[in-house]
Parts: sequence; C-alpha cells; structure tokens
Amino acid sequence: MPARIAEPTPAVPPMPERTPKALREAIAEHAPQLLPDFDEHWKWAIADTYDIGPLPAFMARWWAEYAIARDPELDAHVADLYHRAAETTDCAVAKACIEEVSDIRYGARELAPGR
Repeated sequence: MPARIAEPTPAVPPMPERTPKALREAIAEHAPQLLPDFDEHWKWAIADTYDIGPLPAFMARWWAEYAIARDPELDAHVADLYHRAAETTDCAVAKACIEEVSDIRYGARELAPGR
C-alpha cells in the first residue's frame, strides 16, 4: 500500500497589483477580517473627501497590513511581538519587540506585486 501523502500547507498568496481595487479584492479573498476596516478607512479618507492626495499613504498602510495578514505564521509572529511588548516590564524587551514589528511592516511595504 502506498504511503499516505500529507496535505500540503496552504501557500501564502502573492501580492496583488498595486491598485486599491486589486488590493481590496485580495483582502476580501485572503484576509477578509481586514475588509471592514479597509472599507471604512477608504470611505472617510478617500471616497467621502473626493481627494486622492492621501492615496499613497492609504496604499502603504493597507499594503503592509495585507502582506502580514495573508501569511498566518507572520501574522501570528507580529501579534506575539505586540503581546510580548505589552506584557513585559523590561523597556529594552518592549523596545526590541516594537522595533522588530516596525522592521517587518517596513519590509512588507516594499513587496512587489506577485511576491
């Protein structure tokens, strides 16, 4: 009898095209827990104001949010870092945790579509 092959772990979905529409579709499909906040932010920052000036900042924020949320291991790691920073009484440990989160978020913003 052949050996049973384990189910493969789900792959991290690629980053979408760098447009609000493509990012929203990717969030809806792969990180739906972010969708209410994405839509609310879009409404008050862009749609209600008819001002596209904040669009680069909006995209930078949500690009990083999605990049982290689409990867369950990375998302859990970031949540753990926040938790450890909040729970520790050692300022150096808290600072190190927050700096690591910052590095992760900064790196996530740099991801290219398809990565």
